[in-house]
Amino acid sequence: MSIKSLAHVCIKTTDLGKTGDFYCAALGMEKLFNFTRKEQVIGFYMKAGNNTFVEVFLVGQAEPTSPNHTLSHFCLETDDIEALRQQLLDKGYSPGPVRMGADNSLQFWIADPNGINMEFHQYGGQSSQITGQDVEVNW
Repeated sequence: MSIKSLAHVCIKTTDLGKTGDFYCAALGMEKLFNFTRKEQVIGFYMKAGNNTFVEVFLVGQAEPTSPNHTLSHFCLETDDIEALRQQLLDKGYSPGPVRMGADNSLQFWIADPNGINMEFHQYGGQSSQITGQDVEVNW
């Protein structure tokens, strides 16, 4: 079990178009898939290189109970999510449960000692990060 890479950073925006233009058109990142709710695009995922991504959501569409900060959270990819969660438990931390995310990636959450939200992912063959499949969210 080890951390393989920074999986993604999540940012919030009031304008998906301008944000997409900056990251994709200006910086050359690749838009990989959309997040939709009731067939409306509420965010998207962009490939930054290798298996590193930037996730973007409209303000108020991601983690609706959190304050409107620009940086929502960051995510680290692991190759053994259960072992990593157990390691945190063994060290006295309180990670959330491992669950399958809407993007078909195993995930769990924890706040770091500074209160920064952290997500951990383990990708599988059906993960949208691998397939590029759009994600219909129900939260």
